[in-house]
Amino acid sequence: MSLTGAEPVACCGPLAAQALSDDEATATAEVFKALADPARVRIVNVLATSGEPVCVCHLIEPLGLSQPTVSHHLKKLTDAGLLEREQRGRWAYFSLRREAAEKLAAVVELKGGCC
Repeated sequence: MSLTGAEPVACCGPLAAQALSDDEATATAEVFKALADPARVRIVNVLATSGEPVCVCHLIEPLGLSQPTVSHHLKKLTDAGLLEREQRGRWAYFSLRREAAEKLAAVVELKGGCC
């Protein structure tokens, strides 16, 4: 089994930080860009609530999208460092990277930062 994926999201800054560097702001924007499509948000939701990696074939029907379109969205999320891809024979299985999930939670943590 081989796991592939970009480096996990490592340099995003929390939105409630006093100030973000240019690099932190760019990295954070890239994460939001990867999540800017409703299908990708739904994919992350499915993977976040699944106890195990999910085969691409099990995402097609729930999303109501073709296999090539689902694969395109999975590639975008993987390239952004949010997902891990595991090849099992001819099927690819995806899971949310633990580091990415923790970083996403920290990025959107606004408690005490506003309002």
